[in-house]
Amino acid sequence: MLHRFKFLFLASIGITQLLPLVCKAQSKPNIVIIYTDDLGVGDISANGATKVKTPNIDRIANQGLRFTNAYATAATCTPSRFSLLTGKYAWRKSGTNIAPGDAALIIPTKEENMPLMLQKAGYQTAVVGKWHLGLGPAGGPAWNSDIKPGPLEVGFNYSFIMPATGDRVPCVYMENYRIVDLDPADPITVSYKEKIGNEPTGKENPELLKLNYSHGHDATIINGVSRIGWMTGGKKARWVDEDMADVFTGRAVNFIEKNAKNPFFLYFATQDIHVPRVPHSRFVGKSGMGARGDAILQLDWSVGEVLKTLDRLKITDNTLLIFTSDNGAVVDDGYEDRAVELLNGHTPSGILRGGKYSAFDGGTKIPMLVSWPAKIKSGTVSNALFSQIDIYASLAALTGRKISAQDSRNSLSTLLGGKINREFVIQQAVNSTFGIIQGDWKYISPGPGPAINPLVNIELGNNMKPQLYNLKNDAGERNNLAEQNPEVLKKLMAKLESVKNY
Repeated sequence: MLHRFKFLFLASIGITQLLPLVCKAQSKPNIVIIYTDDLGVGDISANGATKVKTPNIDRIANQGLRFTNAYATAATCTPSRFSLLTGKYAWRKSGTNIAPGDAALIIPTKEENMPLMLQKAGYQTAVVGKWHLGLGPAGGPAWNSDIKPGPLEVGFNYSFIMPATGDRVPCVYMENYRIVDLDPADPITVSYKEKIGNEPTGKENPELLKLNYSHGHDATIINGVSRIGWMTGGKKARWVDEDMADVFTGRAVNFIEKNAKNPFFLYFATQDIHVPRVPHSRFVGKSGMGARGDAILQLDWSVGEVLKTLDRLKITDNTLLIFTSDNGAVVDDGYEDRAVELLNGHTPSGILRGGKYSAFDGGTKIPMLVSWPAKIKSGTVSNALFSQIDIYASLAALTGRKISAQDSRNSLSTLLGGKINREFVIQQAVNSTFGIIQGDWKYISPGPGPAINPLVNIELGNNMKPQLYNLKNDAGERNNLAEQNPEVLKKLMAKLESVKNY
């Protein structure tokens, strides 16, 4: 009897000691990043848009935190995505500008990054949607066999992606290592140098187009839309643009369902609202703003499906959800979808100057909403300066992992609505014109280049003279104060150089 009592006593001590570990494991939050494409700060009703309504996106803000001063690291997609996942400014690594559709993988496989860190922290990890970070070894991917290295080599357990962008070939889905539904008897060939095969092109066969191009998208026609680059083969595997949101959202929901009982990380990188904007018939004509507005409604639907899934599985409270965009807004980006004509007073960039590609704030200031009902007070608004590059280090702090990211800083407190941690943010425009924001001031480095990109009608911020703006008094960056404030200018120039040389 004494031995039995002793055994039970020791067992109870063991259980008591184990309980904190069990509770700790169970309390580890799920993490979902919804990374949208080309969505401006003025494109959601949570930020004041009135011409289009985004109730599902707004729900994230209502149940959590809305940032008013958050930034991507770059004004274009590939470098922003690289920085988000690696915690390193893309300009530190060559080959991280807008990647062609046949680029090799640009994320180093031998360096830790966000998905790999979370994988080591016990998370099931997945990427669903747009990749645009290259695939395969030097020289690019071999499309008709296993395609690696890729997402699985940088920390994702599961991958269902488009290789590059919706307007670039190859226009196929890729699941883990293989092209989905690829017929071995109809192999894929891709070229970004010259036309291959006899596939019709937008330039040669405009009569076959259901969506005309305005500039730069005149190569192989897929699903009635001409793209950047040439492609032959893979006819059974080619996507239908109208179904893309349904396909990607379905895969994201499936991943959540399969992993609801264990901690998971989902990087859901939507195609919307990037061109070509060819939304499903459910959304066509519903916004009153043409294809771009309809694509915003489709994006909002995708977000709603994720939120409904979290609710249905009763895991909303313990899920950290971050909704943001890879860069600022662009309206006409290569297709005649009447986006400019049908704006109807809608302002995608709000009061900001510039847009996608630009050194002005319209290029990198982005919508950012964060919810975690168990930790973040509903309806919170934060004016704190925040950079997407800090998401990596912040998630590492959240999950108790030590990292050595070069540029990412632990801003977990800011991410959850607390104190301000970041002293400055760095911005990179399309031609590697740099900006830095510190306090109320923003400096844009001088450099060559056109003042306006005539193809997209966006001011790029290029100027051979240094530019200095007081964002507190001049959020639209209209009044260059460089000559009147030489000491402030000197300080910001020195700070930018110190970061670049770090």
